[in-house]
Amino acid sequence: MNAPPTPGMLRALPAEHRQRLMRFAREVSFPQGARIFEEGGTADRFWIIRTGTVALDMRVPGRRPAVIETLGHHELIGWSWLFTPHVWHLGAEATSPVRAHEFDATAIRLLCQEDPALGFAVAQWVGGILAHRLHSARTRLLDLYAPYGSGSLR
Repeated sequence: MNAPPTPGMLRALPAEHRQRLMRFAREVSFPQGARIFEEGGTADRFWIIRTGTVALDMRVPGRRPAVIETLGHHELIGWSWLFTPHVWHLGAEATSPVRAHEFDATAIRLLCQEDPALGFAVAQWVGGILAHRLHSARTRLLDLYAPYGSGSLR
């Protein structure tokens, strides 16, 4: 069973908050196969995908990284930048050419501190994405590694 998709920033945040955040956006691109970040690395930025797809993956000892979820248009790449200790919990790789808006995490955290309403909206948005991704990770890992017939998710 899959969790419902989380809304992109365009639907999750009020227009005034989106506009303030977008002032900090910088356009970037990644070729297919590029590692955007590695699990355990410093989470000092985040991205919103404009075009292309990105696979989120997780290291599994003795195996290839397990793909947890594939992200696309308007989706957030990275949530670890918002929470101390600001270390990536997953890895990310471009599975097609990607164009994205990149944001400096420190600047956005400061903006959120200066404007509590914006900070709350961003925390709600990222928190919803985090909940969705944790559910996806659990489901995917059960699909890959749980014994057959071990039970369903509830």
